[in-house]
Amino acid sequence: MNTPVRIGIIICHRYHTCAGGKCFRAMREREGAFEAYRGRDVELVGFTTCDGCPGGNIEYAPEEMKKNGVDVIHLATGFVVGYPPCPYIDHFRQFIPAKYGIPVVVGTHPIPEKYLKTHAALGTWADGTWEELLRPTMSDTATRLAYD
Repeated sequence: MNTPVRIGIIICHRYHTCAGGKCFRAMREREGAFEAYRGRDVELVGFTTCDGCPGGNIEYAPEEMKKNGVDVIHLATGFVVGYPPCPYIDHFRQFIPAKYGIPVVVGTHPIPEKYLKTHAALGTWADGTWEELLRPTMSDTATRLAYD
C-alpha cells in the first residue's frame, strides 16, 4: 500500500447544502481533477465551504487542513460551473499556497455536459484564462454526460 494523497476540498458557499456526491464519486473513480491520482490511494482530510463571497473561510480553513496533513486542496468544480463563476478563484489559487504552502487544484468532479453547453452558449469561458482553470475537469463527452 502506498502513502495516500491527503486531499482537502473547498466548495463554493452557494452550494453549502451539497452532500458532495459528485466530488466523492469522482475521487473514488479517479475522474475529473482526481484522475491525477489514478493508481494512488487518497484520503479526504477536510471538506468545507469558502463561507460566501469574498471567501472568508479561505483565510482559515487551509490551516486546519494543514494540521490534518493535507497534501493538496481542491477548489470544487462548482467554483467554475456556477453562474457566474467565482470572481475570487484566482485570488484563492494564489493565497493558499502563499500563506500555507499548500498546492491548489481547481476542480473536483468532471464538468457536467449541461454546464459546458450553458457556459459555451453564454461565452462565459471564452477568455483564454479559463482554459487552464477548466483543464483538470473537462474530461470527455461521455464522462461529462455521466455527471449531468
